[in-house]
Order: sequence, then C-alpha cells, then structure tokens
Amino acid sequence: MNDKIKVCQVITRMDWGGSPDIFRIICERLDPAVFDLRIIVGLTRHPTQKTTAFFAEFKDRIIFMPRLVRDPHVADDFATFRRLYAVFRKEKFDIVHTHTAKAGALARLAAFCAGVRVIIHTPHGHNFYGYYNRFISGIIVLIEKFLTSLTAKVIVLTELERADYISYGVSDSARTIALPTAVEFEELSPAIKSRDQVRTLLGIGLDQTVIGFVGRLEPIKGPAYLLEAAHGILARYGNVVFVFMGEGSLRRELADKASARGLADRVMFVGWQENAAVLMSAFDILVLPSLNEAVGLVLIEAQAQAVPVVATKVGGIPEVVKDGETGILVPAADAAALQQVIEELLNDPPRRRAMAQNAQDFVKNRFGAGRLAQNISRVYLEMRNRPGRQ
Repeated sequence: MNDKIKVCQVITRMDWGGSPDIFRIICERLDPAVFDLRIIVGLTRHPTQKTTAFFAEFKDRIIFMPRLVRDPHVADDFATFRRLYAVFRKEKFDIVHTHTAKAGALARLAAFCAGVRVIIHTPHGHNFYGYYNRFISGIIVLIEKFLTSLTAKVIVLTELERADYISYGVSDSARTIALPTAVEFEELSPAIKSRDQVRTLLGIGLDQTVIGFVGRLEPIKGPAYLLEAAHGILARYGNVVFVFMGEGSLRRELADKASARGLADRVMFVGWQENAAVLMSAFDILVLPSLNEAVGLVLIEAQAQAVPVVATKVGGIPEVVKDGETGILVPAADAAALQQVIEELLNDPPRRRAMAQNAQDFVKNRFGAGRLAQNISRVYLEMRNRPGRQ
C-alpha cells in the first residue's frame, strides 16, 4: 500500500452529462495495483444508473460533500473549503486531481494550503467566453490565472481548449496538456437497440426523418437556434420531426414557442433520458448548436452509432467532428446556417450515409476510454517522480 500513488479525484457533481462520465471512466480504469484512489463528490441530485453503480462500487473510497455545489454560496463554499483542507492534511495525497469549475477552485486552493505536492486540474470546458458578459468573463479569467498558478498541470480534452488557456494567458504551453476525450464504445455498442425499436419507444413514425438534439436546454447549448431552424424546415418537409432530449430552464419557453407556431405535433420534448446515448440511434441527424462547448460528448456517441451530425464551430467541436466528412460545422448563433445545412443533408441521403460510415470509423479509432485512462496514468507517474511541490 505504501508504494502506491495516493490520488484524490474531486468533482462538483455527478449528474447526467459529459464531465461526470469522463470522471467515472478515469476512476474506474486507474490501475488499483499502482494507485490508491480516493474520491470526493459534491451535491448530486440526478445520478444516472451508471453513476449509482459507480457510487456503490467505490462506496468505501468516496467522501460525499453535499455543500460542494455548482453555484456560488459563501457559507457552503467556506464550509466545503475547510472540510477539503482537513481531508487533504490528514490523507497526505501525492496527487489531487480536480474536475469542473467549482471543485477546481475550492479543492485546488485547499490542496495548496494543505501542502499537496502535485495539483492537477481538468476544467471540462471553460467560462472565458459564451456564458457571461465581458466584465464577468474577465473576472473569471483573472481567477483562473491565479488558480492555475497553484496547479502543476492542466489537462484539457481538446487542442482548441488548450489554445484558449494559452491565448487568454491563463496557462502556458508547458503546463497545459490536451488528451482526447473518451467514450465507452464497448458498453455502448451491445446496448444499441434497433432503429425501429427506439422510434416505437419514443412514439416516432418509422417512415419519418428525425432530427435530434441531446443536451441541457440552456442558452449556452443553443437550442433556441435549432427551434428557429426547425420552423423553416418543417414548413418545407412534411415527413420530418424534431426531438429535443434533455431538461433545462428553456424547456417550457421552447415548448410554448413550438406550440404557438403550430408545431407541437412535430417538435417533441421528451425530457431527460437515462439511456440518451442509446436512443440517439433513432436519429437521422444529430444537431448540437452550442455557443461554447468543451468537447460535445454526444457528438462522439452519435457518430459511434453512424449518425451524422451538424454542430457549431466552437470550442473543441472541430476536433471531434471532421467538417464535411463525418458531419457539417456552422457558425454559432446562426439559425439560417443551421437550416441550410440540415436541408442539404435532408436532400442528399447518400451523402448522409457516407458521413455516417466515416463518422463511425473516425471516432472508434480515436476516442477509446482505455486510451484516456492510460494517458492520465502516464501523467500521474511523470508528475509523481518530479521533486518538490510543482
């Protein structure tokens, strides 16, 4: 036990989404013969079945901190910082690896104050632009610059995110590593139901063309732009339906707009779905119109199931979608561009089929879960062997 590297993984929450899946993949695939793993998790209100199983598997190695929450809260944040500091002082971890913004802020500061030798952070996307106004975004950049000064390595999931960290002066090229994200293809493939089964489950006609969205119904994901594009498309194509899969603050507003335009029977809001990755197999096209996106894990999952994608040319998306080969990329916040390229694909089924095959080959050769865990392990081993606090 004494020869193992003591690692603590920290994340704000394990609700449905890409970052909890990446976090879980890393934890589950670290070699227990090499790493002595502990896990700290904040308030999780909507765990998936995989997350619930993960909690059960690692129950003796998880510390739950329910006051570690996503939104700022002075009392909760101070209490969480004190508890993190106490845990880090007691356990004397070799490495603390934080994930997401809030956990990254509190846990990095607590780890530094507690004397942890190696602090690593994975942001799973950043808030430097796209979320807030220019003033607030500038403050976020300043805070992240300070926190990164306490950090040995920043591990991001795309080269474009790495470029943003460097161009905004938050980090430098030596401190920032880009490692390709991961999808559990070996679990996804056997679970894929037939297209007809999924469509029957969702109440979609077998002869209809389905354009789908999967994600949080929040402004940053751009669903309003897709709904605007849908209005024009549905006026011209009688056999097309749109499916919005997810929850969020915009759901009621978007549903009301669709209803007011007489589209309620052709624009479906099916809510959050436990097996969203599997249900995407029913789509003919997946659309992700985000204004900012670290990776866009749903794009990889869709392509793995031979579903061509349309997405925005932001963040790390151009690294997971080969524009013109596995999907089409358009400018952000441009409903007209979305409508145009979706109609191009609707009018050209052979092109859709070619993209679908290209997409499946591309992602399965690049984004395996085992590769990410191996890369993370290699970073840990390299950092552990460096002298002094990094």
